[in-house]
Amino acid sequence: MSQEFYEAERSGRPPIGGAWARWITFAGIMLIVIGIFTVVEGLVALFHDQYYVAGADAVLVFDLTGWGWVHLVVGVVLLLTGPVLWTGAAWARIVTIVFASLNAVAQLAFVGVQPVWSTIVIALNVMVIWAVVVHGGKAAQGW
Repeated sequence: MSQEFYEAERSGRPPIGGAWARWITFAGIMLIVIGIFTVVEGLVALFHDQYYVAGADAVLVFDLTGWGWVHLVVGVVLLLTGPVLWTGAAWARIVTIVFASLNAVAQLAFVGVQPVWSTIVIALNVMVIWAVVVHGGKAAQGW
């Protein structure tokens, strides 16, 4: 084992790299997947809004077209941020946290329209936020 591993073990810190840093790889892949899901959800709301069955008071703040645009823009940003996250750039971690949080809130507002799907996407966003907050600095230090 490497000297860095033994030093980290003596200090009580997890070793840099290895399985801990792989969480950032996971977060980047999940951002791409979540981005695709969110873009598709936005496109359906924009072009085939009859797919969603919602009463007038089931959608918060905007109508389905408004939420379609929100989902489309947030989804594209998440989709593009996933690969950049792998570089370890601090700004990519910040953008990831901000837009994954924004997507979780948007999904929460959309839960009256798609309750199960929105809940799944919220959980995936929370996993990505956790991975980036807890293990984000390790990607910048190397695998």
